[in-house]
Amino acid sequence: MSLLDKIDKNRLPAHVAIIMDGNGRWAKARGLGRGEGHREGVNAIRRVVEAASKASVQYLTLYAFSTENWNRPTEEVKGLMDLMVYAISRETPDLKKNGVRIRSIGDMDRLPAYARTALGECIRETAEGTGLTLVLALSYSSKWELSTAARNMAADVVKGVLEEEDIDEETFAGYLTTRDIPDPDLLIRTGGEQRISNFLLWQCAYAEFYFTGTFWPDFGDDALYEAIIEYQGRERRYGKTSDQIER
Repeated sequence: MSLLDKIDKNRLPAHVAIIMDGNGRWAKARGLGRGEGHREGVNAIRRVVEAASKASVQYLTLYAFSTENWNRPTEEVKGLMDLMVYAISRETPDLKKNGVRIRSIGDMDRLPAYARTALGECIRETAEGTGLTLVLALSYSSKWELSTAARNMAADVVKGVLEEEDIDEETFAGYLTTRDIPDPDLLIRTGGEQRISNFLLWQCAYAEFYFTGTFWPDFGDDALYEAIIEYQGRERRYGKTSDQIER
């Protein structure tokens, strides 16, 4: 029996988020440049998107580029932007064919114009997809998202659009970039690190965390299915007791 067949389709995580870590270390271990690791990481994205679709996952969010990544060497950042545009152009026809809808979250104004254009075209071309929704977190960090939401909410209070006493968790969530996306059920981080690195801090309040030492370029179908199977073996209590959950 394959790992896919072992997954309980009645207990699927609706939303899986992944911190794709380890491209550079994967390349270094093979005597290659970091760019080679990033290129192989793109192939891993294709494998995991296909695997998530086969498993009937509804949302897959990939932490592709953080706001902190802008501090990397200029040459590496440009290489990542060029690779992103190449990958989007290459994959858009298959994504559209397979019903995958592309979304993005993050500070898109910081992306170079050619990258914004390529991403925008992919989003438009896949907008009618009814299968997996693939969310790309680009130029994203949770602190940026939360501070932006607070600023926009304060501006609406000043304009009289929002009453201060009406602000609650639901209201605040409505100002986030993920306002119409369900919170992640499962957060996976590859590469061996055990932190969430400023990623979906609000949304992951009750996500199940899964850390693996596998570098992202080596992550594939079975690795994703193993994470989902482990997730299905956990008890999600949301602050309640086990007895309450069983009732």
